[in-house]
Amino acid sequence: MSAKRESIHGQWSNRWIFILAATGSAVGLGNIWKFPYITGENGGGAFVLVYLLCIAAIGIPIMMAEVLLGRRGRQSPINTMKTLAREEGRSGAWSLLGWSGVVAGFLILSYYSVIAGWALAYVLNAGSGAFTDAPAAEIQGIFTALVASPGQLIFWHSLFMLMTMLVVARGVKKGLEVAIRFLMPALLVLLLIMVGYAINSGEFVRGLSFLFTPDFSKISAEGVLIAMGHAFFTLSLGMGAIMIYGSYMPKNASIAKTSIIVALADTGVALLAGMAIFPIVFANSLEPGSGPGLIFQTLPIAFGSMPGGHFFGAVFFILLVLAAWSSAISLIEPAVAWLVENKAWTRVKASVYCGFATWLMGLGTVLSFNEWSAYTLWGKNFFDLLDFLTSNIMLPLGGLFIALFAAWVMKSSSTANELTLAESGMAYTSWRFLVRFVTPVAVIIVFLNAIGVV
Repeated sequence: MSAKRESIHGQWSNRWIFILAATGSAVGLGNIWKFPYITGENGGGAFVLVYLLCIAAIGIPIMMAEVLLGRRGRQSPINTMKTLAREEGRSGAWSLLGWSGVVAGFLILSYYSVIAGWALAYVLNAGSGAFTDAPAAEIQGIFTALVASPGQLIFWHSLFMLMTMLVVARGVKKGLEVAIRFLMPALLVLLLIMVGYAINSGEFVRGLSFLFTPDFSKISAEGVLIAMGHAFFTLSLGMGAIMIYGSYMPKNASIAKTSIIVALADTGVALLAGMAIFPIVFANSLEPGSGPGLIFQTLPIAFGSMPGGHFFGAVFFILLVLAAWSSAISLIEPAVAWLVENKAWTRVKASVYCGFATWLMGLGTVLSFNEWSAYTLWGKNFFDLLDFLTSNIMLPLGGLFIALFAAWVMKSSSTANELTLAESGMAYTSWRFLVRFVTPVAVIIVFLNAIGVV
């Protein structure tokens, strides 16, 4: 039945464009901002090894399941889940899983855009030499002044949202595909430039040793859970992005092979980011475990003291912007697609409405760093609440129910057919075992840990 179903939004030109698009969705602030600092906080090599094992056992099976659902449904996540549930003789209430992904993507982009705005501001700061020979207190003061200014944050947030919606409004072929063809190669080139600089920093071997030499005495049970959670979140799973991109995937493309390639590419970018950042951190006697401030407060100190630091600092923050941009267009695409399908709106109209709503929601995050900073609920400000709700509740539950639907609700003949794998073959049997038993248990553990139960 799915072979006759076609997306009204168009289709990727070939499987390599899908790979670039899905990798672009997965590669974002989590790879270049979050991965290095959580690796630094959790001892380096041992954490990386656990993370890689979790990518293989959790990330890839769920990604295959989400792409499978998207390509079989060929619609927005909401309509895809409704269609596939009825096709399998189940309740259309499964569309709630699609709604969860669309809402999660919308909420995440609302604050993601504000953080990406910081990176845009830092391109200007680094390129203008604001960090050059500046003392640490002055560099940290630049960040403090930025987040304390609602006007500055709104300007950069607005600019980033405009960049995102201009791409989405142009559609699959003229918008998403054209952007991805530019963004991903540019991101890789800039990342390799930074790695090349790190090689000449004098501490490249030390950085590699920190990143790839396991010392299991330095990782705790909590570190294992953090690695498991990040492996799941870094692939953009459970937020509708991979499902909608899967709906544009050519029928003759192998879901298993492309999912593995996307996971490897996403992981490769994270490791390259670590290879670029840690040697620079060590060469400047900075602390690799300095937390979320590593990128916006610690690393600029290094850029300010190194030869050519204003150039390489600007390159690094342009890299961060490109990574955020490639993810942002996938976060809002499910909502835009649903409006086009259900309201018969043009993509331009749907993009304007979605973009404005997301921008408006983002003002809450802007104000949570300054005017609203004193207002908290359960000890969390507006930004913290959104981050907790999406990252710790909506995404794990979304990933869990994607796995349950693909492995327990859909018939094995349906999933084997979409995966183009022999139902009795080792590859299909291994995937089905992982997504039925191993992955759900792992996701439940991550979820319970995130809400403080374990």
